[in-house]
Amino acid sequence: MKRYLVFALVGPFVGGFLLLLTTTYQSGYWAQTNLGEVGKLFVVFFKSLQYSYLFGFLPSLMIGAVDDILIHIRRVGPGLRMLLVGLFAFALASLTYSSRGPDSGAVQFILYGLVGFVPAAISSWFVHRYIEEPQAAASST
Repeated sequence: MKRYLVFALVGPFVGGFLLLLTTTYQSGYWAQTNLGEVGKLFVVFFKSLQYSYLFGFLPSLMIGAVDDILIHIRRVGPGLRMLLVGLFAFALASLTYSSRGPDSGAVQFILYGLVGFVPAAISSWFVHRYIEEPQAAASST
């Protein structure tokens, strides 16, 4: 249960921030910026944080379920699990978001894929680092 809580708390926060950075980059906002403009970005992020959690809660829990399934496979270690969970989230996020707007191409596909990859990998790392994982049962032969 703690695994899902970590994914639900970390995923929408980091993913929402990365989605905001990606959309501002795609719009050309970063062409001429100063410190005041960066401050505005953080104001927008904190004002839109409730929507990040509203729309990112269920996808984060689904990625947490994939992590939960992979933890029960003995051959999949923590590093490989983080990579697999991140790649799954990369594929889902890039397919979900990369068709938005007039731009299309590899840069947009990768940027929106990273919106899914980074929060999933960070959440999986937090789970591995700070939450007790179930041990495999010893066989009685």
